[in-house]
Amino acid sequence: MESAANTGAAASTLLTVNNIEVIYDHVILVLRGVSLEVPEGGIVALLGANGAGKTTTLKAISNLLGAERGDVTKGSIEYRGTRVEQLTPSALVKRGVTQVMEGRHCFEHLTVEENLLTGAYTRGGRRAAIAQDLEMVYSYFPRIKERRNSQAGYISGGEQQMVAVGRALMARPSLILLDEPSMGLAPQLVEEIFEIVKKLNKQEKVTFLLAEQNTNMALRYSRYGYILENGRVVMDGDAQILLENEDVKEFYLGVSGENRKSFRDVKHYRRRKRWLT
Repeated sequence: MESAANTGAAASTLLTVNNIEVIYDHVILVLRGVSLEVPEGGIVALLGANGAGKTTTLKAISNLLGAERGDVTKGSIEYRGTRVEQLTPSALVKRGVTQVMEGRHCFEHLTVEENLLTGAYTRGGRRAAIAQDLEMVYSYFPRIKERRNSQAGYISGGEQQMVAVGRALMARPSLILLDEPSMGLAPQLVEEIFEIVKKLNKQEKVTFLLAEQNTNMALRYSRYGYILENGRVVMDGDAQILLENEDVKEFYLGVSGENRKSFRDVKHYRRRKRWLT
């Protein structure tokens, strides 16, 4: 398997997930030998259908599995070369890893600005620096600046997604784990969110690992991608190469050659035979 760290010139590896296994309730095996790398300064996509294991992988990295009776039972997770499986989620945030959860999860009864300020909680005092970062967030999300005094529960889904990403930025992370940013949003808003991710990566040097079902959109904005099936990585590679791969086109982009069967017909046999054996 080609290393994602080798896709950019002299890019150092920020995150390494090595052959992890995740079990829920001491019985249910969800991830089986998942390995991936995220280079510093990169955007890496974690792709797959609903239930493939994308969210579980992100929660394993951010150490949020315990709240759902899940455990990493094998393998290792390293951030900046140090194993982090035993850290608390808050300790990991202080080291620079923040997760934006699937479904946006704003504090509905707080204002937009109060939501953003909760993201700076682990940083302690330094009000001037926090105020400066708040203005930085508003510069990327001018729409939520206009709604800064509105209750988060009464703004649109797209605006809530912007608040969730902005709140993560307030922790000054090096790595953001972004889970299903396109879920429930109109195509125009999805494009807007991904454009902001691209700008944050380039201008603020934030690294992203994003889990996404919208394969086409994710690969357009990523540099490298991993495809999960049934808790295993079945394919990985440069984003552009994956976009041009016939299997990816057929199974995830809805594009088939003249002699190809439908995704429904081949899903349970030919794909498993070709990728999982």
